[in-house]
Amino acid sequence: MSIKYAILGLLSWRPSTGYDLKKIFEESSIMYWSGNNNQIYKTLIQLLDDGLATNEVLHQESTPSKKLYTITSKGAKALKEWVLSTPELPEFKKTFLVQLAWADQLDEKELDDLLSRYENEINIQLLMQQEKARRGINSPKRTTREAYLWDMISENIISSYKNELDWIRNVRKEMKI
Repeated sequence: MSIKYAILGLLSWRPSTGYDLKKIFEESSIMYWSGNNNQIYKTLIQLLDDGLATNEVLHQESTPSKKLYTITSKGAKALKEWVLSTPELPEFKKTFLVQLAWADQLDEKELDDLLSRYENEINIQLLMQQEKARRGINSPKRTTREAYLWDMISENIISSYKNELDWIRNVRKEMKI
């Protein structure tokens, strides 16, 4: 995911500070960002330099001043062009599959433990995603269509975790573990 377009999208929803954006990235299921916080701020500076965003310094009495970033019309146009571009295919990079590929060297108990830990982790993620969906965390839902799209994104993520659970349970069943 390009952090540039994720930030532009978030700014199209509502003006935000760098800290606000960081929190959204941390809580979001679809705006996963593994980079560090400096990349958010570097990207904001680049968006300002490119005329895709503006900022306003908000002075506060008891806390430090903060910068509130807003998307410009040029930024909205760039975001729309990106949304219209050819979508990237999903990536299926699962470290667990690499572990499993070499799991024949494990004895029965070790393999059972590995599969159990993975199943438990998937279960936890599924429950977290279901709770996020229930709460509607960080989804704009400005229009009925937008609400539907965000709900479908959430459903996609949840179904992926459910599918992974079904798969791991099937592996365990077929291996009689």
